[in-house]
Amino acid sequence: MRSDIVKKGVERAPHRSLFKAMGYTDEEIKRPLIGVVNSKNEIVPGHIHLNTITEAVKAGIRMAGGTPVEFGAIGVCDGIAMGHMGMKYSLATRELIADSCEAMGLAHSFDGMVFIPNCDKIVPGMLMAAARINVPSIFISGGPMLSLKRNGRYLDLNSVFEAVGAFKAGKMTEEEVCDYEDHACPGCGSCSGMFTANSMNCLTEVLGLGLPGNGTVPAVYAERIRLAKMAGMKVMELVEKDIKPSDILNSRTFENALAMDMALGCSTNSILHLPAIANEAGVEINLDIVNEISNKVPNLCKLAPAGDHHVQDLYAAGGVQAVMKELSKKGLLHLDLITVTGKTVGENIENAKVLDKEVIRDIDNPYSPTGGIAVLRGNIAPDGAVVKRAAVAPEMLVHKGPARVFDSEDAAIEAIYNGKIVKGDVVIIRYEGPKGGPGMREMLGPTSAIAGMGLDKDVALITDGRFSGATRGASIGHASPEAMEGGPIAAVREGDIVSIDIPNGKLDVDVTAEELKNRLTEWKAPSPKITKGYLGRYAKLVSSASTGAVLNKNS
Repeated sequence: MRSDIVKKGVERAPHRSLFKAMGYTDEEIKRPLIGVVNSKNEIVPGHIHLNTITEAVKAGIRMAGGTPVEFGAIGVCDGIAMGHMGMKYSLATRELIADSCEAMGLAHSFDGMVFIPNCDKIVPGMLMAAARINVPSIFISGGPMLSLKRNGRYLDLNSVFEAVGAFKAGKMTEEEVCDYEDHACPGCGSCSGMFTANSMNCLTEVLGLGLPGNGTVPAVYAERIRLAKMAGMKVMELVEKDIKPSDILNSRTFENALAMDMALGCSTNSILHLPAIANEAGVEINLDIVNEISNKVPNLCKLAPAGDHHVQDLYAAGGVQAVMKELSKKGLLHLDLITVTGKTVGENIENAKVLDKEVIRDIDNPYSPTGGIAVLRGNIAPDGAVVKRAAVAPEMLVHKGPARVFDSEDAAIEAIYNGKIVKGDVVIIRYEGPKGGPGMREMLGPTSAIAGMGLDKDVALITDGRFSGATRGASIGHASPEAMEGGPIAAVREGDIVSIDIPNGKLDVDVTAEELKNRLTEWKAPSPKITKGYLGRYAKLVSSASTGAVLNKNS
């Protein structure tokens, strides 16, 4: 056993003494030691209940003959951090989570690990750690929040953000906004649409590191607790067979994940996280691969914000495995890959069924013949930009309009709320990238304000930052290279005509190459917004969004 290095032989008597100081018995010490990473805290609704999940996991480990060893991980609530300084820390914490899990896992030589995340950066941070640590590992998330019906409409967190925009436009009263506030988030779980957290939890299933149901069983269902016990038992089987993440994660695994990303209509943030996880697994994902897969995989689901369905509906319709079964009918998945079930992808989905063909469309009757995400290139973003195509109104798939240029999210929000953005405009928000932000803030504020004011079918947004998974409309993020690194988005000027062609993957400003070059020659980088502390270090080390915003290994 890997853990023998910390517990076996007379030389390790001091180590065993420390275990006994915590109440471990000789029998517990002799068993395989399983690290259990619990990211429970009291600031994230998706994590408030994770002690319950963790206790179920530990029960499963004990039932199967192991000794669970619990430790904690941090987690930022993106919703509470949204729209202010706090959001600069969100993406940056992904690296902290990966690093801290690595430190705990390797310092204590665990035989296996169970990762218990739920929300936005915690899931990919732990997936990065699992690939890096490479001991037998399994994921069990906290599950999605329910969406409840109010006045004929199912609500979610995005409903409240958009209500603020509607209030600013005089379309809702303050009392109506308060009613949304009171009912949109009814209890624990990751926010109920196909936002970033649920996207990554569903993709964890597809990557083969979570049991079937991990992405969709609601947080408050007893089935979630049973699934947690099963995960605890299953990790012991993985330890016995020595099935590690490196046995599960390869280039074809990530092709499956990207295919399902397109079918489900996942968050654009997945195009930051999948390359980062792949990087830890020694696999390269570039943005050209994303478009290749998007062009051949149909969009089978329209969950919020792209449509009216929520993750509870996907669960009731058969879940992630049922969507995979549909894709398999056209040979769009690799079925021979091993998973944490001990079975292959094909074996896992053998009995999966679609139970609601509106929530999960038939492969021959998709919502769209192309995937939910598209990568755009052009003279604004030669290294690529990303849009959630499934959430764009048909009339905005091709758009041309004047640039309204802002050097921060805050300036853009102020202009939107004050009615300075009109139909046809293309809002440019720059210096919000990984280095420029720093931290690449999510921008649900400006996108939801525009949607709430009824402009989502008339106004486009382009940024070197990123958008929340809850964003809908022609919101184009991850423009690379970013402005802080002298990317062409830094040279766009107020009033320039911007052309967007999502079906053909184009994103250009209508100025000559010579004029753009001259503007960039005259450009000078602004002073960094933050130079101290973790964000100061992060800004110096972080790479481009086009490569997953990972930390440069040679810096």
